[in-house]
Amino acid sequence: MVDYHAANNQSSTGGVQTYMEQENDWDRDLLLDPAWEKQQRKTFTAWCNSHLRKAGTQIENIEEDFRDGLKLMLLLEVISGERLPKPERGKMRVHKINNVNKALDFIASKGVKLVSIGAEEIVDGNAKMTLGMIWTIILRFAIQDISVEETSAKEGLLLWCQRKTAPYKNVNVQNFHISWKDGLAFNALIHRHRPDLIDYDSLRKDDPVTNLNNAFEVAEKHLDIPKMLDAEDIVGTLRPDEKAIMTYVSCFYHAFSGAQKAETAANRICKVLAVNQENEQMMEDYEKLASDLLEWIRRTIPWLENRTQEKTVNDMQAKQEDFRDYRCVHKPPKVQEKCQLEISFNTLQTKLRLSNRPAFMPSEGRMVSDINGAWHTLEGAEKGYEEWILSEIRRLERLEHLAEKFHQKAAIHESWTDGKEAMLTQKDYETSTLSEVKALLRKHEAFESDLAAHQDRVEQIAAIAQELNELDYYDSASVNARCQKICDQWDVLGALTQSRKESLERTEKQLESIDELYLEYAKRAAPFNNWMEGAMEDLQDMFIVHNIEEIQGLITAHEQFKSTLSEANKEREAIQSIQAEVQKIAQSNGIKLSGANPYTTITPESIDSKWEKAMAMVPLRDNALQEELNKQNSNDTLRAKFATQANAVGAYIQDKMEEIGRISIEMNGTLEDQLTNLKEYQKNIMSYMPEINKLEGFHQLIQEALIFDNQYTPYTMEHLRVGWEQLLTTIARTINEVENQILTRDAKGISQEQLYEYRASFNHFDKDHSGALMAEEFKACLISLGYDVENDKQGDGEFARIMGIVDPNGSGAVTFQAFIDFMSTETTDTDTADQVIASFKILAADKNYITAEELRRELPPDQAEYCIARMAPYTGPDAVPGALDYMSFSTALYGESDL
Repeated sequence: MVDYHAANNQSSTGGVQTYMEQENDWDRDLLLDPAWEKQQRKTFTAWCNSHLRKAGTQIENIEEDFRDGLKLMLLLEVISGERLPKPERGKMRVHKINNVNKALDFIASKGVKLVSIGAEEIVDGNAKMTLGMIWTIILRFAIQDISVEETSAKEGLLLWCQRKTAPYKNVNVQNFHISWKDGLAFNALIHRHRPDLIDYDSLRKDDPVTNLNNAFEVAEKHLDIPKMLDAEDIVGTLRPDEKAIMTYVSCFYHAFSGAQKAETAANRICKVLAVNQENEQMMEDYEKLASDLLEWIRRTIPWLENRTQEKTVNDMQAKQEDFRDYRCVHKPPKVQEKCQLEISFNTLQTKLRLSNRPAFMPSEGRMVSDINGAWHTLEGAEKGYEEWILSEIRRLERLEHLAEKFHQKAAIHESWTDGKEAMLTQKDYETSTLSEVKALLRKHEAFESDLAAHQDRVEQIAAIAQELNELDYYDSASVNARCQKICDQWDVLGALTQSRKESLERTEKQLESIDELYLEYAKRAAPFNNWMEGAMEDLQDMFIVHNIEEIQGLITAHEQFKSTLSEANKEREAIQSIQAEVQKIAQSNGIKLSGANPYTTITPESIDSKWEKAMAMVPLRDNALQEELNKQNSNDTLRAKFATQANAVGAYIQDKMEEIGRISIEMNGTLEDQLTNLKEYQKNIMSYMPEINKLEGFHQLIQEALIFDNQYTPYTMEHLRVGWEQLLTTIARTINEVENQILTRDAKGISQEQLYEYRASFNHFDKDHSGALMAEEFKACLISLGYDVENDKQGDGEFARIMGIVDPNGSGAVTFQAFIDFMSTETTDTDTADQVIASFKILAADKNYITAEELRRELPPDQAEYCIARMAPYTGPDAVPGALDYMSFSTALYGESDL
């Protein structure tokens, strides 16, 4: 006798196969239950016929038709696909026993132990043993291979039923007996895979017979599953036979196994397409953000390159205020956008590498390098614009000062020339005495001296007008007109002076003498008067200085001027003494003077008056210079405050830049800890922002005070702004690098210990702490990790292949991110184009093309439409209308590398 009850302890491959342990003991008492025996007879007979009809035969009575062993052997050949030994065709009992033994031996060869079942019992038509044998065959060939998530056969089949019927109301599959009595579970299985065959919503839980008959009839008609049970038998039994239900349900499982494969394939495709859709969205976001930023730069640069000159200092200061508003309000958000753009680009490239996709190549002109180039151009234009504004303010200040000086000197000169033409054209000498003519001649000589003294002022006026023209003064036309009028008048005065001199010299011979004292007075009074006028001009002259040294230079010059006043006063007293001598001579000689010096219009009173005015201007000049000195001392204090803050900020930025460099190399703990620490570190850095704002406040005061240099610090606000932006960008990039390592670890399944090992190896060979390994350092690192590259020559062998992966640009350096990407690629697997093609082939039922209808049936709507929109028409020899080429679509997902 063959042991039948241990049928689950052996597998056809020699290993232990455990399945349905709780079902293997054949309960002979239960088999005697009429209701269960009837259900088993009907179910097992239908199951056997579903296979025997493939050989063109069937059975009617299960215990009678297997007695001679012939149909039993035929059944085993059909379900196993193997040939059994040739059966014996004799009619004697021994022939039948031999045939049945051959069948039982074949079953035993498949790792099944038949307990208490012998060939004699089968030949004798023992119904109980025959049913037990058929159940063993069903277990071995129909149920044993069913496995869902590494469960046993019965558990796997039950789990499959539960998952397929989970969405359906009134269905709760917990076993293979009473859970199936109302027929809803059978209908749910069919509707889940073929919703076109069942109107599930029309079924009622209180009508089990109708439900069961509906499922059995549909399965027989459309799914080629024979009717194995009667609805009335199931409903009329308190607890339907579990083996009959399992046998029936296993037929549904095998009928829908192809659909299960399609579902798995669809899930794989959905996963791949979801990754692709997410990547494409990130690409679109990058392109839009890059376009917006480039468009902003494109619109901003012409504004910064605009050099339209203004007429006044106030207008230029308004432009300076607009530029300050741009620097503090409009530019900072764009700096953040630029940083976010680089982070998004790096994250996208990391995701593409992790999903085995080709690297993202932005459209022309939108590469990160293009944006950096445009940004560099923007900053260059920004720097040039700021320098231009400052130079324009200086130019306009100079212009306003020159214009005021021009009009002041022109007014003095015009006042001096007033009436001179009339004086030079009068003919008074024609009726004058000799003494009067001599007096007129001496007076004319004094006028010439005065005229020569004023030549310097005319030249100064012309020089100032020329400088105003060269500096592009906005009111140059009126300045030129006034200057031209003064020059033309000066030429006329020169000609008239020469003409009068010649006339006086012609009559000089008739004159005998001239009062030398008057002449000496006139000669000495004229230059002294001119000196006083020049001194008064200098004392009233406006000045512009930018530092303490310049104002101290003016103060020194003013002190030197005051030191000459005693000598000037002596000269004034000497000139006044000449006039006193004239009075003394006139009185002593009885000469009646007319009261006026015939040789000059400069009177002693006018000299004294101008002297008093000049002396009154000296303390005013002292006060003005002292006020300017106080202003420059205040400016110097501003410089010192700015320098103190700038030096502190500059040192802080430098320290933090060095510190973040060390942190990026010496980071410890888990990646999440590192990320948390880096973000806390970033928060700590951002807490320093008030110091930057404080420095900006000092800088604004510096600019408002028109301070253009600072000897107390090497830092400028622009340098510190760039340094601060670089510090924030470096921290953001370091955080992004750790986030990408986390993404790499999670996507590739790299353990924390592996990451520690990779980081320790990388840092050990990164001797200069540069964050990158040179080729020989990288080779030593690979050797330490077990790679056999020690004897590879440069450019040959395995090491050359690896360098081609981690350093595709041939820079000679390997970053830690490239090292991690390589190690994760070496130790993990990813989806490939071949896998996606195989999945599509399953959905297409092994065709070389797929239709839109098949895609919509197997995939979610959005991903089905995604594929339909991107698949090219199939043009192979077996093409049909509407055929789509899924092979080229799959390879395109992964780029040329997977073709």
